[in-house]
Amino acid sequence: MDYSWYLFRFDGRINRARYWQALLIIIAIGICWIMIFGLLTMATASMLGATGPINFSLGIEEIQKLFDPAFYRTLALAKLPIVLFQVTGSMLILWIFVAISIKRLHDRDKSAWWMMPFFLLPTYYDKVAEWLPDVFVLQLLIGLGAFALCIWGMIELFFLRGSRGPNRFGADPLAPVDTRPAWDQQSEIEMVPHTASPPPVWRVKPGYE
Repeated sequence: MDYSWYLFRFDGRINRARYWQALLIIIAIGICWIMIFGLLTMATASMLGATGPINFSLGIEEIQKLFDPAFYRTLALAKLPIVLFQVTGSMLILWIFVAISIKRLHDRDKSAWWMMPFFLLPTYYDKVAEWLPDVFVLQLLIGLGAFALCIWGMIELFFLRGSRGPNRFGADPLAPVDTRPAWDQQSEIEMVPHTASPPPVWRVKPGYE
């Protein structure tokens, strides 16, 4: 297994079992990140004079802080190691999640653009709702639509089998692997000795057909 491709690249296909396995790897990475780098972050922040509880949360919300001007106005130097810890860990986990999800969509013969209705729109549906009139029925429909997209995405990625055989994104990951040795022309072709007409010919050795 090429884990650099499996966890970090966006090409190819993975089946349901590999997708579930990758999610367990993400959980393990998150736990190790908090246990190892969290302790280092706590020690560094304490040396810089940070006081109060330290937040060890990882998630897309931590990445969103980078685009909030108000966050920088209230950011103290002592809190900088904590921010780096949260942002770095969150980006690592998000990258792996997006990479495996795209490969799983490829297995379903769907392009990476399906990440938008399955994940992006449900995540930010409340932001979309703020742009629309404050009408209860409309807000309810938006919420139900986001929930339906989320459920649909979970069914597609977690439970449905990929397309059978090769598709536009690669070979079927569930196809049996051919373990036979490669064809060797020198060892599998022999010349028939000349005993009578017709003249000598090349043929495939018996047993290799």
